[in-house]
Amino acid sequence: MKRSIYLLAATTLFFASCGGGETEKKKDAKADSTASARKAIPVSVLEVQPAPFTGYIEIQSQIVGDENVNALPQAPGAVKSINVQVGQKVNKGQVLASIDAAALDQQIKATEPNIILAKTLYEKQQKLWEQQIGTEVQLLQAKAAYESATAGKAALVAQRGMYRIVSPISGTVDQVNLKVGDIAGGMNPNGIRVVDLAKMKAEARLGENYLGKVKGGDEVILVLQDIQDSIITKVSHVAQSVDPASRSFIVEVKLGNNKKLRPNMSCKMKIANYKNPNVITVPVSVIQKTSEGEVIYVANGNKAKAVMVSTGQNSNGMVEILSGLEAGEKIIVEGYEELDNGAPITVK
Repeated sequence: MKRSIYLLAATTLFFASCGGGETEKKKDAKADSTASARKAIPVSVLEVQPAPFTGYIEIQSQIVGDENVNALPQAPGAVKSINVQVGQKVNKGQVLASIDAAALDQQIKATEPNIILAKTLYEKQQKLWEQQIGTEVQLLQAKAAYESATAGKAALVAQRGMYRIVSPISGTVDQVNLKVGDIAGGMNPNGIRVVDLAKMKAEARLGENYLGKVKGGDEVILVLQDIQDSIITKVSHVAQSVDPASRSFIVEVKLGNNKKLRPNMSCKMKIANYKNPNVITVPVSVIQKTSEGEVIYVANGNKAKAVMVSTGQNSNGMVEILSGLEAGEKIIVEGYEELDNGAPITVK
């Protein structure tokens, strides 16, 4: 009886062990099948090599006249005539418009008889004095009256000159913001704008966080989108004070005479404030942010390899790689969004 029980137990153990072995083999086969079934992800790669890198500060700017004035009359009044038109070249001191000064003209005219009388009395008193007739006091009084009348007229004539709009520079009329009958001067800021087109400049405002990062002589690229052109030049002037309202400072680039430029044109100012003569750069978009740091995927045979990198300056969509990549490595620039370390890939 005992012998029969032992045989039954042995048989049961044998079949159980055989069955367990088959289960493990099936699991291994299933795992291998899953791994082989994972499709390779198509990617594009870029072989990196050290090259010069320039960092730019980009800001919108405006073309303005280095000499750009809004001419106004010194004395307010109604515009009587406008003597120029937009686009006309004018000289310094040229009268651009006249202001009605009829009342003042009448005062000037009214001084004429008094001056003539004062002059006549003075001349007669001089003749009498030469004949030793009259007193020296009488002569001096006549002289003073004549000179006072003359000076009074001169003061009115000078005042009359304030009823004009005169160009303070030589240049081109850019805007005429007045018409006959308008009240010019006083509370009205509208006048006649004159610009010296031979002295143009690009002007931009940078936030105070850029103080010390831009200096005169820095290389500048001005991108003129409207005329699809660009100008390579240098920073002419950097303001040393910050505007308290906008918390910004002015950067100027003098351009001289350029027939392509017009006042108030907009352009992009790209200031080169950083240069590295030999460094690996990659597109900013391929940098993956992780909890452990910045990662780039590189092609390692037919698999993706995650590489930790440290980055430096970035500009124009490119960023410096200070460590983590070697020259000749092929970084994945398309398809990296779907990758993890060791993922199978196929290069397009």
